[in-house]
Amino acid sequence: MCHQRMGGVMEHRKLIKIHEVLRRCAISRATLYRLISKKCFPNQVSVTGSRSVAWREDEIQKWINDRPYSK
Repeated sequence: MCHQRMGGVMEHRKLIKIHEVLRRCAISRATLYRLISKKCFPNQVSVTGSRSVAWREDEIQKWINDRPYSK
């Protein structure tokens, strides 16, 4: 996915599907949807030309980095 940045430079953003989101975040599908309903997870985006959704890789990585560690 490409996005226009100021100054005309194109920025590429990688999209990842749900199975990869679950793997990287180490959460279950139920937990993912619970976080989404509480607005505590990055927004998903519709994939053009299909019925599927995906998440922006950079937003998922930021969520992982910002998540507090439990001991």
